[in-house]
Amino acid sequence: MENLKNKKLFLLDMDGTIYLDNDLFDGTIDFLNKVKEKGGRYIFMTNNSSKSVDKYIEKLAGMGIVATSDDFVTSVNATVIYLKEKNYKKLYAFGTKSFKEQLKENGLNITEKLEDDIDCLVMGFDTELTFQKLEDACILLNRGVDYIATNPDWVCPTWYGSVPDCGSVASMLYNATKRNPRFIGKPHPEMVYLSMEKCGFNKEETVVIGDRVYTDIASGVNAGVDTILVLSGEGTIKDAEESDTKPKYIIDNIRKVYDIIK
Repeated sequence: MENLKNKKLFLLDMDGTIYLDNDLFDGTIDFLNKVKEKGGRYIFMTNNSSKSVDKYIEKLAGMGIVATSDDFVTSVNATVIYLKEKNYKKLYAFGTKSFKEQLKENGLNITEKLEDDIDCLVMGFDTELTFQKLEDACILLNRGVDYIATNPDWVCPTWYGSVPDCGSVASMLYNATKRNPRFIGKPHPEMVYLSMEKCGFNKEETVVIGDRVYTDIASGVNAGVDTILVLSGEGTIKDAEESDTKPKYIIDNIRKVYDIIK
């Protein structure tokens, strides 16, 4: 684990990695300060598309962490880039009010109701889910429109357990329509690539830290960078043992990661 002391760019998942709900994990602030002290950078790299970056900045500020928009790469960032490359005429946005606002702010033409000229359904983690959205999605998928989703996470951790995330809703829609989306966020490597490009570090200088093997760790492996599975959230040692995707390191929590890099 001595190699971790040489890392410069730390790509951090959030829920289950540095906090759970509104409870900051012990060692998080020490870790962030140490990265800066070493002349490195950290990026909060989250699949959660239900909140805007401004909301995350506000959330972190409430925990004593000062952050700016430059400290984030989200699945919405990667999704916007993909959607713009595809040049869709009109998107049906399936997600939270915040998700829709982020798409609009990036110049994408979205709607929240069924219309004849929709050519893509784009779905995020929706904490404002309604049956109407599910019905609209089924109608559109049966029409054959393109289908994009921000992230494949099955659940989002909370203080009382877990709630269904974007991947679970996608599974529900598959059962109804036999259509699966093209997922954009982790485990795909685009967010890792965006972060390295943004910060100017190479693969050898970068490490991904997260609590899910199938998203966080997989994104790092797929991008060719080192990974740390922390056991403070969803993922377990058993998950790592049973998965074809192996983390480079398994460490109990962010406090233990800090103890190593200091």
